Amino acid sequence: MKTLKLSLVVLCFWSVAAWAIALGGSARTVIPSDVQQLITVDYRAVKNSDTAMALKQQVLPESLKQFEVALKGVGIDPDKDVDQLTFASYRTPKQGLRVVGIAQGNFPAKAFLKKMRLQKVKPVKYRTADLWSMGNGMQMTFLDDNTLLFGDGGAVKGALDARDGYVTPLDSNAQFADMIGSVESGTVWSVLDQQGTQNMLRSALGDASKLADFDTVKKRILGSRYAMNFTSGVNFDLDVVTADSVTAATLSSLLKAGMIYRKMTASPTEKMALESCTVDSDSANLQLHFKTDDKKFQSLMHSDLFAAVSK
Repeated sequence: MKTLKLSLVVLCFWSVAAWAIALGGSARTVIPSDVQQLITVDYRAVKNSDTAMALKQQVLPESLKQFEVALKGVGIDPDKDVDQLTFASYRTPKQGLRVVGIAQGNFPAKAFLKKMRLQKVKPVKYRTADLWSMGNGMQMTFLDDNTLLFGDGGAVKGALDARDGYVTPLDSNAQFADMIGSVESGTVWSVLDQQGTQNMLRSALGDASKLADFDTVKKRILGSRYAMNFTSGVNFDLDVVTADSVTAATLSSLLKAGMIYRKMTASPTEKMALESCTVDSDSANLQLHFKTDDKKFQSLMHSDLFAAVSK
C-alpha cells in the first residue's frame, strides 16, 4: 500500500525519515483509534537540508504528492504557509484504508474565503464543519485558525466522526498513542501499528522472513516508530516495540541475518549503507540505527535497489 511505501523504503535501506514538531491537539482529535500509520513532516526544518528535500521528492508516495498539489489549488502553499504536515491512514470496517492530511501553520484564511466567493464555491455542512471542495473529489475544513484537515470526502468525514465522538479517537488507542511521545520532536517521524509493522518487517527481511523464528515472534510485534534528522549528516533511528525482551532479541538476530542476505547481492553503495547500520535490542525494543554523511546518502538514493523499492 502506498501509505506504507515510505516505511518500507526506510527499513529496506536501513534509512529514511519522518520529520516534525509535536502533533497538535486539534490534529489528534481527528485521528481515529484504528490508525495504521502516521507520517509527519516538519516543513521548516526540511527546507534547511538539500538531502532532506531530495529524499522527500524521491520517496514521497504519489497520493501524498496529490495532497500537496490540492493545497496549492486552493491558495495554500505548503512551502510558505505550512509548518507541519501529517498524513494519517486509518482502517474502516466497510471502506478499508482511508488517508487524511492534517496541515498546521499560518493560513491566509481571508484570501482563501475571497477566492472561494469569486469562484462561487459554497461549503457543504457536515454537522458543525464547513467542507470546502479542493477538486478531484477532495475536501478540506478548518479545525481551528491554524489547522486544516483535508483528503477525499469519505476520509475527511471519518476523521470528523472521531472528533465528534461517533468513533473512538487516537488517544483511546493507548498502545499507539504511547509510541508517539518518544519520536514527535524529530524533524521527521512516523508511527506504524502492529499489522503494518509485521508487513514492513516481512518485506525488509526478505529470505530471512521465511525462517521459522519470524513466524514465531511476529504476533508479539506490537508496532514501530522511527525518526530522522539531518543536522549532522543523516541519522535514522527505528524502534520496533515487542511484547518482551526475548522477542526483541530474536528479531535483532533475524535482522542481522537479513542484512547478510542483502549484502550478497548489494551494490557497493548499498553495501556501504548496510555497513553504516547497527542493530541491537534493549528490553522489549528492537533498535536500529543508521548514520552516514549527506554525500554517501544521496549516492544511495540513486542506486538501482533504492529506485526499485521506492517506486
